[in-house]
Amino acid sequence: MRVLMLSWEYPPNLVGGLGRHVAELVPALVQRGMEVHVLTPGVDDAPAREVDHGATIHRIARPARSGGYPDFYTGTRHTNEALFVGAQAIIESEGPFDLIHNHDWLTAFAARDLKHRYRLPLVATIHATERGRGRGHLRGSEAQRINDAEWELTYEAWRVITTTRYMAEELEDYFSTPADKVDIIPNGIDPRRFQALEGVDLSAFRARYALVEEKLVLHVGRIVHEKGVETLVRAMPLVLEAVPETKLVIAGKGPEWDRVRQLVWEMDLSHKILLPGYVSIEDRDRLYKVADCAVFPSLYEPFGIVALEAMAARTPVVVSEVGGLREVVRHAETGITIYPNNPESCAWGIIHTLQHPEWARMRVENAYREVLTVYGWDTIAASTIDVYRRVVQERAATEW
Repeated sequence: MRVLMLSWEYPPNLVGGLGRHVAELVPALVQRGMEVHVLTPGVDDAPAREVDHGATIHRIARPARSGGYPDFYTGTRHTNEALFVGAQAIIESEGPFDLIHNHDWLTAFAARDLKHRYRLPLVATIHATERGRGRGHLRGSEAQRINDAEWELTYEAWRVITTTRYMAEELEDYFSTPADKVDIIPNGIDPRRFQALEGVDLSAFRARYALVEEKLVLHVGRIVHEKGVETLVRAMPLVLEAVPETKLVIAGKGPEWDRVRQLVWEMDLSHKILLPGYVSIEDRDRLYKVADCAVFPSLYEPFGIVALEAMAARTPVVVSEVGGLREVVRHAETGITIYPNNPESCAWGIIHTLQHPEWARMRVENAYREVLTVYGWDTIAASTIDVYRRVVQERAATEW
C-alpha cells in the first residue's frame, strides 16, 4: 500500500508532539510493508528530498513574502498552496497513491485539495483542537478560522484517528463528528532511546542542572499557557518547605517563557528553578533519566507524549487529571494525578513522590510494563494499517 502523508513537522523540524508522533509512526509503518511518502514544509539545511528510515521525505519550500504575513493562519494557507503544487508533481512522477493521511489542520487545506483533485480517500489524525486549547472558547477571529479548518478536516476525512477517547469525545462535542467515524489509536514511544542510557554514567551531565544532594524535578515541553507551568512554579514554595533540597528544571521554550522567568524572579526562586530554554533531543532524554520526578500540570492535554516519555525512561510522573493524561496515567498505579490549576495539589504530588521512593519505584515498574505492551510503535502501526485497509476497501467498493 502506498501512502502520502502530510505533516507540518518532520525532523529536523520538531516543535511539539505532532512531529515526534509522525517521526516515530512512519518507520513503524515502513517496517510493516507500507510505502510512505511524507510531504512537509521545507526548513533550512534539510534536503528537499531524502529517504529516511525507508520512507521518502519531500520538503516543499515555503513561499517567500516581503514583510511576512499578517497572521500565522494566513501564512499557513500560503504554505499549503505550495504544498498542493509540490504534491501534484510528486503524485505525477512517483504516484499513484492509495490514500492520503493528514495530521492536524496545518496541512489540511493541501490534503483536502489533493483528495478532490485525485479522488483519493483521506485519513485524518487530530492531535489537538483550537477550542480545546482555549478550554472551550475561541479567542479571536484567527482561532475561529482554525476551528473552521479543523471542522472541515474532520468532515472531509473518510476516517478520523484520535489518540485518546477524550479527543474523540471532543470532536463529537465541538464538530458533531459521528462516533462511528473515529478510530482511537494511542500515541507511542520507542523505549530504546532510554534503554541505550542504562548503565551510562550521567553524573557529570546531572551536575549541570542540580547539586548532588538535590532532588531534580523536571518539566519538559513548550512553555505555553495550557501546559500549566505557572501552577508548577507556584507550587515550589510548598515543595521546598517539605523537601528543601529540591531543584526544578523547566526545559523548553515558547511564548510564555519570559513571563514564567519573570514569575520565578518575583517569587525569589531563581536559585531553585532553572529555565535552560530549548534543549536537544539527546539532552532531553538524559534529563528524564537523571530526574527524580517529572511533572506535567497541564490545563489542557489531548494526549501527553511527555508523560509517556518519562514512563519509558522509568521516571516517576505527576500529571494533571485532565484530557488524555488521565487515560495514560492511572493514579497510584502508573503515576500520581493531581487537580489542574491547583498549586497545592501539584506540590502534594511532587512531595509524595520524593518522600516515598519505594512507592514511586512500584509505579515506575507498572508504567514501564504498560509502555512495552500498549504503547509500542509496532502495535500502533498495525492498528493504523487496519484503518488504511478498511478505507481502501471501502473506497474500491464505492463511486466517488
